[in-house]
Amino acid sequence: MASTTRVVAPESAPSTPTTPAYRTDLDGLRGIAITLVACFHVWFGKVSGGVDVFLTLSGYFFLGSLLRHAIYAQKPNVTFRDTLDPWPRLKRLLKRLLPALITVLLAVTVLTVVVLPQTRWANIGNEVVASALYYQNWYLALNSQDYLAASSANSPLQHIWSMSMQGQFFLLTLLVALAFAGVLKLLAHFARPFADPRVIRFLVGAAVFVVALGSFWWAHRGMAINQPYNYYSTLSRLWEPLAGGLLAIWLPSLRVPNWLRNVATVAALALIVSCGFWIDGVAEYPGPMALVPVGATLIIIWAGATALQKAPRGSHAAPDGMPAANRMLASTWPVWLGTIAYSLYLWHWPLLIFYLTWRDKNHANFLEGVGILGVSIGLAWLTKRYIEDPLRGGDRAALPRGNRAGRSRWLSYTSVVTAILLLGSVVAGVAIKVWENHVDNIVVDTKNLDPRSYPGARALLDGWPVPALDPQPSALEVIQDYPETSTDGYMSDFTDNEIHVGVYGDPNATRTIALAGGSHAEMWISALDTLGKRNGFKVKTYLKMGCPLSTNEVPKQRGVPYPECYDWGQRVIEQVIADKPDAVFTNSTRPRDYQPGDWVPPDYTPIFDRFLGAGVPVFGMRDTPWPKNGKGTIDTPICLADGGDAESCGSRRAAVLAPEDPALELAATRPDFHPLDMSNGICTDDFCPAIIGNITVYKDPHHLSATFVRSLTDELGRQMEAQLPWTGPQVP
Repeated sequence: MASTTRVVAPESAPSTPTTPAYRTDLDGLRGIAITLVACFHVWFGKVSGGVDVFLTLSGYFFLGSLLRHAIYAQKPNVTFRDTLDPWPRLKRLLKRLLPALITVLLAVTVLTVVVLPQTRWANIGNEVVASALYYQNWYLALNSQDYLAASSANSPLQHIWSMSMQGQFFLLTLLVALAFAGVLKLLAHFARPFADPRVIRFLVGAAVFVVALGSFWWAHRGMAINQPYNYYSTLSRLWEPLAGGLLAIWLPSLRVPNWLRNVATVAALALIVSCGFWIDGVAEYPGPMALVPVGATLIIIWAGATALQKAPRGSHAAPDGMPAANRMLASTWPVWLGTIAYSLYLWHWPLLIFYLTWRDKNHANFLEGVGILGVSIGLAWLTKRYIEDPLRGGDRAALPRGNRAGRSRWLSYTSVVTAILLLGSVVAGVAIKVWENHVDNIVVDTKNLDPRSYPGARALLDGWPVPALDPQPSALEVIQDYPETSTDGYMSDFTDNEIHVGVYGDPNATRTIALAGGSHAEMWISALDTLGKRNGFKVKTYLKMGCPLSTNEVPKQRGVPYPECYDWGQRVIEQVIADKPDAVFTNSTRPRDYQPGDWVPPDYTPIFDRFLGAGVPVFGMRDTPWPKNGKGTIDTPICLADGGDAESCGSRRAAVLAPEDPALELAATRPDFHPLDMSNGICTDDFCPAIIGNITVYKDPHHLSATFVRSLTDELGRQMEAQLPWTGPQVP
């Protein structure tokens, strides 16, 4: 990761007088940082702060390099073309970043096919593309994937977010800096002070400071709005590399005794090593608490700066005047780890995720972690030695010592490696798009399944026999088994606050049921549509993703504030009451977050009372079980595709449902509140299988498949008719 920023001088003048001495101690700091990142991922399931160290170092090296270019460009013998040409630096960046990244992405693509179930291929394929094109952080941000402890359910490419953010930073600052250098060169023709290094340093520093301050404010603000998004956002993270850049621009040259610099470095190292234990990085970074690893990194950079003037230009040895603590960082093993830090960062996470998936585990024990780290280090060294170095430094970098003459032979090696990576990238990209297109075009057509072969819920409710047949839909098909309102466009998504009213059942009927709420209300349309056509009533839908009707003014979706939901819900309630339906159908319960079973959230009850007060009866549907076991949430299609079955992918009933419908208490005091409970069609007395009556029950972690809902149609009709007879068959 950090090895992407070490060569900093302009290609046209690689040894300008302003080139600083090489900071071997900062290579060692990289080594410490990557060790922390890997160990915390493997054993502790927390964010270490090591990535923040990488970002700060990247900014220090890269912005320092660009500042030197801006100053150098003001010399009379430097042309505008040399000043503005981004290609030399872009070429170096591409040589440093792409070979190892493409190697790992190709390995992840192959391992995905070999290790992971087909239900995960499309999403990981999208992440491979996002990683290769350096927008993985935005892909994750938009999908709000928390960067939590490793488990077999995590993406093997989740860690590439930081590489994507750095790539965006490099490109953006490079283009801005070159344009700025060109403007300065133009202004210097009219006012020589613009060619003064002190003026340039001041202007660049002021601009960087303003942008960094704005980014820091944005990051702090984003924590309260949408922290998962904020964690990955380039705008929120930008201040961290810019902080390192500010130190490169305005590095203080204070006379401070070496003993004090030693104390500062030791204290800063202690903060970097320990902050992962006492800071919840997922919840706190990149907000103000990120100042701990960032500030500690700045202190270490500053503490070793006194020796720079004593070191020979281009020297890789620790200068004699460097404080002892910094010289310790410049020792053999930290520096060696620093040289492979980029490749080690790329390899360790996917190896961990694939291993956990292969072993069906959520955590690695100590010995397993040692093995994963050992393999990661080995692959990192091989990647650097045989892929990064040859493609980064040209043919001579691949030659063994004492044999630098065989250029044509090693040119072939470099060309072959390059060709393999390029060809592999093309093949992988095409394969990903072909598979994605295949999944997107899957059509689930199960409306005419023979109930004698696929009884579904009837097997539990009515004892229908279950012949030995493969379940329908298949694990791959069921993820596309949506209710009709989703495919017809009557389901408002998270950003759509319009009310889209769909009409189902018998559109000419005089009686109407309003189906209102979120996706757990929506999934019942597949049964209600059939019942409406069969029994002569209309179903009008008022639905929005993740938005059950509630009085909660600050609802959350996957832990993220979702204020649009409250506003939408209040407007829906008013519209439903104005439309005067004969009944409202919505959810009455929800699973408990931290305890077994389900309950009626207190912010649901006032909604029921508003409908009842307006003279509209309420059908309160008990929410379905959300599958889980001792390892956590079960994603049924993934579990089945990975070799699971009805039992291994199922849940204990006591873990997901209360002994009886919690909404029964409401019915006791509200005569027009009618509870509905389909639990006995989804679970036996003690277990909730993943496959019932040859039908796959769930399409994702907690939504019933439309196919299975249809098998509950008769039971739903029976319960509704028992409470409001007009919903049943009408006798002429």
